Amino acid sequence: MQLNRTMAPEFREVGKISLLQPKELRLSNGIPLFLINAGDQEVVRIDFIFNAGTRFQSRTLVAGTASEMLEEGTKTKNAETIAEELDFFGAFTETELNQDTASFTLFTLNKHLSSTLPLAEDILVNASYPNEEFLIYSSNKRQQFVVDSEKVATLSRRKFNGLLFGEDHPYGRAAKLEDFDSLHENDIISFHEKFYSLKNCTIVVSGKIPDHLQQQLEMCFGKYSNGEVHNNSLPALAKLQQRIHTVEKEGAMQSSIRMGRSLFNKKHADYQKMLVLNTVLGGYFGSRLMANIREDKGYTYGIGSGIISLQEAGYFVISTEVGVDVTEAALKEIYVEIEKLQNDNIPESELDLVRNYMTGVFLRSTDGPFALADRFKGLMGYGLGYDYFSSYLETIRSVSANEIRDLAQKYLKKEDLIELVAGKRK
Repeated sequence: MQLNRTMAPEFREVGKISLLQPKELRLSNGIPLFLINAGDQEVVRIDFIFNAGTRFQSRTLVAGTASEMLEEGTKTKNAETIAEELDFFGAFTETELNQDTASFTLFTLNKHLSSTLPLAEDILVNASYPNEEFLIYSSNKRQQFVVDSEKVATLSRRKFNGLLFGEDHPYGRAAKLEDFDSLHENDIISFHEKFYSLKNCTIVVSGKIPDHLQQQLEMCFGKYSNGEVHNNSLPALAKLQQRIHTVEKEGAMQSSIRMGRSLFNKKHADYQKMLVLNTVLGGYFGSRLMANIREDKGYTYGIGSGIISLQEAGYFVISTEVGVDVTEAALKEIYVEIEKLQNDNIPESELDLVRNYMTGVFLRSTDGPFALADRFKGLMGYGLGYDYFSSYLETIRSVSANEIRDLAQKYLKKEDLIELVAGKRK
């Protein structure tokens, strides 16, 4: 049948959804194992997730270096050999780090699982962080740090979390240039030994899972019993002392604006409704901030807002870059849009548009086994169940304009919003 592309497709409201949930198992040494068996291709993704995010490091740069240098050598193989073996089997790996967790991910063809899984074991268990590779890595990172320090966006990003949480808080610490001078590979090795122990690991497998996978995981990872589970408690957040901040950058042509406040994470009763409010304000291309500050005023190429959920906290942030000559004007328009949300109900037609957008994004984010794994991982650290997703869709459908207005009044008060400009104010 030939599609008539001049006509919009028929609109259908999304009803109740049922997502494939993982099968929960444990290896013989107690490592939690979650299996999401879906998809038609003979390939699996294996995520090894450790409580090894930046909140666990005693000094900045340590957690990031431990994560990024995982594949730079083991006790028996150098980085080149590891890369060649992965290429030979058509496999590849990724590392990811955030404030709470660090993950190592193996993508592999099922037919080569017996070869690639032991390689992953070697990388995770025997990572050696060789001195020569460490010196090259730290030198390159130091140089990159210097180059990035010339960018106003980098300056505002480094400063903002310290303002939100406190510069000494594990969620607020930012690296300084001198931190590279005191970084030593022994710090990285110690961090790896402590936080990359398999006792501190959760494994999530997604894709078309072969029958022998659990047995092979058991052979490679079920034999380790050393290590401990880490979950440190965090200090209280710093109270807001000063609302307006500026990081002066001599010769800057642009200013980077960050505005926001510490908030709650996805376990809070208002979190899902706040996501709707955020989408209206700056969470998609048709948002009010984009319509005003980009499309109408022409101050920026892009502006957005977001709500970030961490395991022990969360925050709301608006970010953009504008010419230094329109910095104050852009700030003024941001407050104008917030005040509109606090004073006027959102037209139902706009709320419907946002509902449809958010529902569509959610459905797209559950398409395929790897996407389902990402959705599951988004619940894992919070102790939430799959009814969270049903609640999310119901919230999108039912939240009212009155509730959005009330949330804007409650959580977006000007006196609670940190305002940071890196560059120049005019």
